[in-house]
Amino acid sequence: MQMILKKEYSTYVRYWLYLLLFFLILIVLVGGLTRLTDSGLSITRWEIVSGILPPFTQNEWNAAFNLYKQIPQYNLINKNISLEEFKIIYYWEYYHRILGRIFGIIFLIPFIYLVTKKVLSTNYNIKFFILFLLILLQGFVGWYMVKSGLVELTSVSHYRLAMHLNLALILFASIFWYLLNIKDLKNKKFFKSYKKNNFIKWFIFLIFIQITLGAFVSGLDAGKIYQTWPLMNNNYFPDDLNFNQTNISNIFSNHSLVQFLHRNMAYVIFIYTGLIIFYIFYKKNIYLYTPALYVLLMVFVQIFLGILTLLSGLSVIYASMHQISTIFLLVTALNLYHKSIIN
Repeated sequence: MQMILKKEYSTYVRYWLYLLLFFLILIVLVGGLTRLTDSGLSITRWEIVSGILPPFTQNEWNAAFNLYKQIPQYNLINKNISLEEFKIIYYWEYYHRILGRIFGIIFLIPFIYLVTKKVLSTNYNIKFFILFLLILLQGFVGWYMVKSGLVELTSVSHYRLAMHLNLALILFASIFWYLLNIKDLKNKKFFKSYKKNNFIKWFIFLIFIQITLGAFVSGLDAGKIYQTWPLMNNNYFPDDLNFNQTNISNIFSNHSLVQFLHRNMAYVIFIYTGLIIFYIFYKKNIYLYTPALYVLLMVFVQIFLGILTLLSGLSVIYASMHQISTIFLLVTALNLYHKSIIN
């Protein structure tokens, strides 16, 4: 087995990765609340250095507010917003951006130290350098997303929102996987084909598909259309859906259809989870019993919060909890897959 890192640094590296995971959860939480409160377009410029500090003086606040007044969201939706109300949405976006900057620093400085001390293997130096490039890409995609709502739209593109969220969770999943490897001192590879447990890997891909559909629902505000469950206004299919007018080019821009797909992917994941549980217990893989039951628990929590979010009229609290629970579902699924790999 290839050495991953110097053992005497193992504890410190684990604490570093735990800190990174905590900050990512915080970033996703604040990012979700930024979207749910329609605050994401309040800062209309991408100022990497000068944007570190918020406005302080009255003139600076007036200047930021005047920039916001130039975009469609203000003119079409928030025409009557006051400066004090603007400060609230400004700070949501500001905190989201500043957390991203802090995360980048927390990643880069310890990583440079680990490289200079030759703590990690060459293979893991490369892996973490790729993660750093992913962090930079995430920052760019975040601005690319915001930019989509500054000209014609009153909110960001749901496609770019999904890209932004998926990149964050890919980053989270990668760090968590490396953390599990470092804890076990085993270099298990996620994308390697393990014939006996590839079905668990596919489950993780299903979760990412559901994450994408959830981002579409959020970006399109599709949850506002049908707020009943288990049926969509007494129908299984949306009653306003015209399949004759639906094609590949607009399938993921149709509000009703996107919510329908998101709902039914949850059912697919629930059934797939049941099959995983059945297979593990049928094969008497005792070492997987506990991690598999954690997955089942999180699937129940995720579905329950999704239903609660709908029935509550899209409560910001429940919607935020629903989004964050996705991370913990991803954690339990990755943990199950990691433990199923026996090198």
